[in-house]
Amino acid sequence: MGYKLEFNVADDNDGFVERCPQDRFVRYNEILGEGTFKSVYKGFDEVEGIEVAWNRMTLDDAMKSPVEISLLKKLKHDNVMKSYVSWVDDKNKTVNMISELFISGTLRQYREKHKNVDLKVIKNWARQILQGLDYLHSHDPPIIHRDLKCDNIFVNGNHRQVKIGDLGFATLKMQPTVKGVLGTPEFMAPEVWEGEYNEFVDIYSFGMCILELITCEYPYSECRDHVQIYRKVTRDIKPAGLSKVKDPQVREFIEKCLVPASQRLCAKELLKDPFFSHESMKDQSLHEPVNLINSPKPNPCVMDNNITSTDSSSTNNSPRCRPVEVVCVSEGNYIRLKGVRNEDDNSVIMVTMTVNYFSGAPKKLEFPFYMDDDTALTVAQEMVEQQEILQEDVDVVAELIDYLIKQCVSIESF
Repeated sequence: MGYKLEFNVADDNDGFVERCPQDRFVRYNEILGEGTFKSVYKGFDEVEGIEVAWNRMTLDDAMKSPVEISLLKKLKHDNVMKSYVSWVDDKNKTVNMISELFISGTLRQYREKHKNVDLKVIKNWARQILQGLDYLHSHDPPIIHRDLKCDNIFVNGNHRQVKIGDLGFATLKMQPTVKGVLGTPEFMAPEVWEGEYNEFVDIYSFGMCILELITCEYPYSECRDHVQIYRKVTRDIKPAGLSKVKDPQVREFIEKCLVPASQRLCAKELLKDPFFSHESMKDQSLHEPVNLINSPKPNPCVMDNNITSTDSSSTNNSPRCRPVEVVCVSEGNYIRLKGVRNEDDNSVIMVTMTVNYFSGAPKKLEFPFYMDDDTALTVAQEMVEQQEILQEDVDVVAELIDYLIKQCVSIESF
């Protein structure tokens, strides 16, 4: 933090109001959020050409959160917010820090916006949060967040990525326990209220985060003030929202996080919990897409009447025209592909049905695949553009199309 800010006021036509000392980042006058310790503005990285978050804190407040300023720049993990540079503005007595911008806001905002999401999605978020916590807690000494909640977890919705941020209350565990009552009451473990604790307070808060994601309400929302929350937490009375969790596996997982500190599992152990089991497609977390190469190939099956063809003979029951259907479940999409051979123009008439787990809306598209001109990859790319299929699923979809074409050809040769 050795930089000294030279405050630059830009011309009105430039659109920004401030430039960093390195002459790389600029700040707009658009406030993205305000908290107890800082204000966050929209900024821009002129070197990389990306929007960023420009965080501003008073010097007094920055001294209360030294970990965020000095340590956050050194943290490098896919599920922990990135920080690029920070400097002191002596003139305005502030500390400025540039961090990555999250286009979808906080996880709480994202969940409130998307009321209907599959449990697989929540499991994916939970896994990523635990991976970030495991990274923080594995430091020597461990980094304790102390204010983990959905408001402090950020989302890049188009990548299904969540990251832990706002480490303003974070601290290093230099001794066996840490002292000080800090955090958000609804998410604070009982031992925090007692003023002496360790990194397992983050596991308790994580459990409350999962409860909020499942119920779409703040823990202890039945309490009218923090005094009531304190009384319930210190008497080991769980939030009323826990009774609304009907899935026994989900409830058991949350309860594992809310047990006394001495009984709580660490983040690394929780990642091995049956909650994240891949044993069945129904309960499978969407963390990893299905690998069609290593998975059993789907069998051709009779198609319904959703496919039309200019060749009326293609609708008969002869083996040469029998439709083929394949299905794939990836990290963000359910994809069903049906095809029937059209011998007149050497094409396969395809119907795709896709469901994006985040938008929830099914989309259907019919199109011909001309085997003399088209490739599986180019058609898969068109599906990405027209059907909200995730960009990273292009190769999976291409492989699905390629397999379908081969099956149609093999039936035609029967």
